[in-house]
Amino acid sequence: MTTNKRSDAGMTDATMLDQALTRLDEAAAHLHLDGDVLEKLKYPRETTKVRLMIRMDDGSRKSFMAWRCRYDDTRGPTKGGIRFHPDSTIEEVETLAFWMTMKCAVMNLPYGGGKGAVRVDPHSLSKAELERLSRAYMQAFSKIVGPDRDIPAPDVYTNSMIMGWMADEYSSIVGQSTPAVITGKPISLGGSLGRDDATARGGYYLVRNLASELGLTPGARVAIQGFGNAGQHIASLLGADGYKIVAVSDSKGAIHNDAGLDVAKLLAAKKTGSVLQLAGSDGITAIDADTITAVDCEILVPAALEDLIHKDNAAAIMARVILELANGPITPEADVILAEKNVVVLPDILANAGGVTVSYFEWVQNRQGYYWTAEEVRSRLQDTMDREGRAVWTLAQERGITVRSAAYVHALARVAGAIEAHGTQKFFTS
Repeated sequence: MTTNKRSDAGMTDATMLDQALTRLDEAAAHLHLDGDVLEKLKYPRETTKVRLMIRMDDGSRKSFMAWRCRYDDTRGPTKGGIRFHPDSTIEEVETLAFWMTMKCAVMNLPYGGGKGAVRVDPHSLSKAELERLSRAYMQAFSKIVGPDRDIPAPDVYTNSMIMGWMADEYSSIVGQSTPAVITGKPISLGGSLGRDDATARGGYYLVRNLASELGLTPGARVAIQGFGNAGQHIASLLGADGYKIVAVSDSKGAIHNDAGLDVAKLLAAKKTGSVLQLAGSDGITAIDADTITAVDCEILVPAALEDLIHKDNAAAIMARVILELANGPITPEADVILAEKNVVVLPDILANAGGVTVSYFEWVQNRQGYYWTAEEVRSRLQDTMDREGRAVWTLAQERGITVRSAAYVHALARVAGAIEAHGTQKFFTS
């Protein structure tokens, strides 16, 4: 495992994975666990690093670093997305795989956690180069992944098209159609209906189920940081329920209107460029994207990358509920500050678990060769989110702990039970 240090405003000198593991330690304090359980979860089971070499359109060859981590497979095959991002690191991949381990456990999915990445700016590649890179990834990791071993999915800057190329490449390598090797595929290649908005829809169901306890009613103001897939869908879902979207940011900037933003206009602007195009019309003002966390609202939705909220900006947050659609948007130091301010954080391993839950549904459908309607997928997702969300909320209230701590206690109890049921000899003798 790498020990790269990060020392920006949101991070201490501890590694990203070290910080993530503090959540595990906090949860363990509420459970009577054998020491072997925590020892097993301190480090990933396996991380593979390769250099992908592809032919560029101009005839030259270029290499890209790539990783796949299988963090823990106690509860089943590992599951987790593949991201294409210029800043990806092995440390990030291992941390995301740890979070996926907890996420699958909190939702009671028969999976462990995995993750993959390629260090690349996909916007700099042509479609043909992107396909070559995607297929090269699968060629390199074909012995790591598999429908009973490790099941990738889309993540940052990857999509159903890329998953389709990878699934096709894997099928060519093994000599038979194997749709269950990857989820998030195009519908025509065995993808599931309802997958496109699953991450946001899961968070929406969680908010709707706990609205009374959270003191939320239609008309409550919402600020959304990150207007990609999850951000756009949560805006549509909450907006249709009468919530007022008052601020939105994307990679180009941020806009605000306390009277509310028109979701249809936001979506149209994003389709042609950036939400920033709307600034100056209909009472909409441009604001510094870094200040969106401090907007006066009831619900703040971080829907982009990690470490948005840290010790230097947490005190300025005015929202009373944070819905984490991004992975790891709040550092442990910021969590302490938010708890002191009585801000309720609906944590990532629960709030954004709709995506992996519907990915699980896709895997089940691929294995059965029988496909569900969108209504069936959404009904099953709602049942799962309502059940696990209510269990986590009740645990938090009974033990007087934060919702994040309760989610980790809920997940860790399941992982620990599986480890103990397997017996330690399986894990510590080879």
